[in-house]
Amino acid sequence: MLFNSVAFLVFLPSVVLLYYLLPHKFRWLLLLLCSYLFYAWWRVEYLPLILLSTVVDYWAARKIHRSQRTPIRRLWLSISMSVNLGVLAFFKYLILFLPEKDPMLLTIYMVDHPILGVIVHGLYFAIPVGISFYTFQTMSYTLDVYYGKTEPENHPGYFALFVSFFPQLVAGPIERFSHLMPQLKAKQFITYERMSKAFKLLIFGFFLKICIADNLAPIVDQVYEDPLRFDLLSRWFGTLAFGFQIYTDFAGYTLIAQGAACMLGIDLMDNFRTPYLSSSISEFWKRWHISLSTWFRDYLYLPLGGNRVKTYRWVFNILLVFAVSGFWHGANWTFMIWGCIHGVLYLLERFVWGKPKQESSILVKILHGVRTFVLVNFAWIFFRSSSAGDASRHIGYLFESTGQAVLEIQPFVYLLIALFLFTEFWLYNSRIDMRLSKLRTPVRWAAYAFMLFAVTAWGGVANHPFIYFQF
Repeated sequence: MLFNSVAFLVFLPSVVLLYYLLPHKFRWLLLLLCSYLFYAWWRVEYLPLILLSTVVDYWAARKIHRSQRTPIRRLWLSISMSVNLGVLAFFKYLILFLPEKDPMLLTIYMVDHPILGVIVHGLYFAIPVGISFYTFQTMSYTLDVYYGKTEPENHPGYFALFVSFFPQLVAGPIERFSHLMPQLKAKQFITYERMSKAFKLLIFGFFLKICIADNLAPIVDQVYEDPLRFDLLSRWFGTLAFGFQIYTDFAGYTLIAQGAACMLGIDLMDNFRTPYLSSSISEFWKRWHISLSTWFRDYLYLPLGGNRVKTYRWVFNILLVFAVSGFWHGANWTFMIWGCIHGVLYLLERFVWGKPKQESSILVKILHGVRTFVLVNFAWIFFRSSSAGDASRHIGYLFESTGQAVLEIQPFVYLLIALFLFTEFWLYNSRIDMRLSKLRTPVRWAAYAFMLFAVTAWGGVANHPFIYFQF
């Protein structure tokens, strides 16, 4: 079920109403059933994969906690990691090693072999939505139990809810057990303050997704599909537009997820903090997709030794973490190249050009910020392109003067982009619900009215799925 759909606009208030009408002891069951319905709305045949991760990690964590013998603990940890990573590799990365498949032959095969056909179809065309997110969330739980950072959950229903909680199920943020579970168990009460906060998050999330991301999507698609058709200025605009599209698309999803969870009394972690205002690559990764970057920090970088090793090993650790984080996004070498580019930029920043210090002048910070923004958007070219060859050609096209067509962009799109940029500077180191709460009532309600108007009047013509659903 897409957030930007009529079905969700009916689903969410219905769940919230039933949630507060039910006694506390039954609320977990309601949320669990609704979470499974939310996922099954997209594709019910992949629901068993969530159940598999749930059952395996529930039992593995309990076995790890009960045993005092290191070999037994390691065995159950290995079972958990093998099942989760195995499912992830099978459905997401096996395609790299499979021959091309004729869609017509595949359709015939699905008719003759319905069960196997669904699996084969999934391998080629339909990665189970959210599989990278919920597998990483369950793995973090098992690892935390193994390292003694948390106690295992005894209630299988609550643990299943932790794995499948619908607001953050398909695209995060990747929550930690110690943060989410206490909130799921707490008795929540409906309050004006909480609903007001949820409304602010929801409306701004829809504004980013429907008004900004969905209007930029066709512009980006045109430029990347046939860059030589357009003049040089249009190519540069379309290339930079993808940086804004993926940010507003993903940040919009996160805000909607936070708003939906907030209505149920749950505070999800922040996933973005104005990343394009970063003055360095290292700062960018503290502000972009925070739940994923901190996951790799805690469960890959630090176990490898972090920065407590010799310089050559630290360089290896950095490059490995960035390469894996790129490959996490999908079965395309462009994602790994994208991650490696960020790894190299991170090292260049450390050993060559440095980053601004706290006492540096505003001008120095601005210049570093512009460089960071340009480099991040250069890397996005590989992320967006279908292949490394396409990315290389696209970069070359940015410096060729062929092509005559000019992108047709409605004037209101420029207005929305300008408002988005203004909002980013206004929100620096803050969040929309906090900033809006500090405004005077007439100004705040004017902002609400404008965003509601923009969503209804200037929403993208096509209903584009969230970009990160494919990961």
